[in-house]
Amino acid sequence: MQQTKSLGISSFALKSKAYFELLKFRLSAFVALSGMYGYSLAVSRIDWLKLGLLFVASLAMTGAANIINQIIEKDYDKLMKRTAGRPLPTERLSVQEAAVFAFGLFVIACYLFIVFFNLRACALSVLSLLLYGFVYTPLKRVGPIAVFVGALPGAFPPMIGWVAATNHYGLEPGILFAIQFFWQFPHFWAIAWVADTDYKKAGYKLLPSVGGKDLSTALQIMICTLCLLPVGWLPYELGMTGINSALVATVCGILFLAQTFYLMRKRTDKAALQIMFGSFLYLPIVQIAFLLDKL
Repeated sequence: MQQTKSLGISSFALKSKAYFELLKFRLSAFVALSGMYGYSLAVSRIDWLKLGLLFVASLAMTGAANIINQIIEKDYDKLMKRTAGRPLPTERLSVQEAAVFAFGLFVIACYLFIVFFNLRACALSVLSLLLYGFVYTPLKRVGPIAVFVGALPGAFPPMIGWVAATNHYGLEPGILFAIQFFWQFPHFWAIAWVADTDYKKAGYKLLPSVGGKDLSTALQIMICTLCLLPVGWLPYELGMTGINSALVATVCGILFLAQTFYLMRKRTDKAALQIMFGSFLYLPIVQIAFLLDKL
C-alpha cells in the first residue's frame, strides 16, 4: 500500500516536472516581464494586482504558443542535441496531454485579458500566438524569412502591455514594438549561428545568408543592431522618457554594435556567443532605464 502510494506521488512529480518543462517557464516569464514593462511605462500609477494578472495572462499565452511549437516540432526535436530531452520527444508527455494543457492555458489567458484588460490586448496576444505557433514554426524549415516572421510576435509583448493599460494603439506602443523588433535579429541570428550544426540536423534554415556563418550573415546582424541606435532615442523624442534613458540606450547600443564588428572580423562561434549574451543584457538594461526615467 505504502509502495503504491509512493509510486503515485513519484509519477505525479514526474508529470508535473514534464508540464513545467513544456511551459518553457524561463522564456515565458521573460516575455511576460516584457509585457509588464510596457504596461508600467503606459500608466501614471501602477495597479499591482493588474500587473500581476497581466504577468499570469502573458505567461499563459506564451506558454500555449511554446507548446504548439513543441507539438509541431516533436519529431524534429528528436534529431537535435539541445531539444532531444524535451517532454514530447522523450514521450514523458503525449501530444494529447500537451494539446489539452496548451488549450487550458490559452483559455485562461483570453479570460484574463478580456475580463481585466481589454479586447484589443487580447486580440494582439492571440495574433502573437498564431504567428509564432502556426506561421513561424513551419517556416523554420523553409528559410530565413522565419526569423522576420518570428520577430513580430517576439516584439509584441511591450505593445500588448501598453495596449492592456490604455486600450489604444499609437506611436508609443509602436516604438516599444520597434525596439524589441530590431533586437530580435541579432539575438536570434546569434543563437542560430552557435546552434547551426544542430539546426541543420532538423533542416532548419535560419541564418540570413546562403553561405551560413559568413561575412554576409555578420553584416546583416550588424545592420539590424545599428537600427537600435535611432529607435532607442524615440521614447525620449515622444516625451515618454527623459534624456538619461536615451543616453543609456545609446551607450548600450554602441557596445552591442561593437560586438557585431568583432563577429564580422572573426566570424567564430565565440564571437556569436558574445552577441547572444550581449542581447540578453541589452534589452533588460534599456527597458529598466526607460522605466526609471519615465516622465
